[in-house]
Amino acid sequence: MIYTLFAAASAPATFEWSPKCAVVMIACNILAYAIAKATIRKPEEGFMMPNGRFFGGLSHGAFVGANCLGHLMGIGSILGLAARGVL
Repeated sequence: MIYTLFAAASAPATFEWSPKCAVVMIACNILAYAIAKATIRKPEEGFMMPNGRFFGGLSHGAFVGANCLGHLMGIGSILGLAARGVL
């Protein structure tokens, strides 16, 4: 039990948020929108987003799915770049 507490106390320091992190997240989300637009068979099926031309014609479900994929890719990219010392 005490060893678990020592292991938790010696966690490495995490990186600080910076505008570079936001740029990486935005780039990953734009890439995810492009992937969603290219791979979803019926992107316009379901509830449509208001003023859909700004969202690439994606439905609500497709847009939320693309955002989820973008955030997963973004956090992986940010953590990887931070571990390498780039961010």
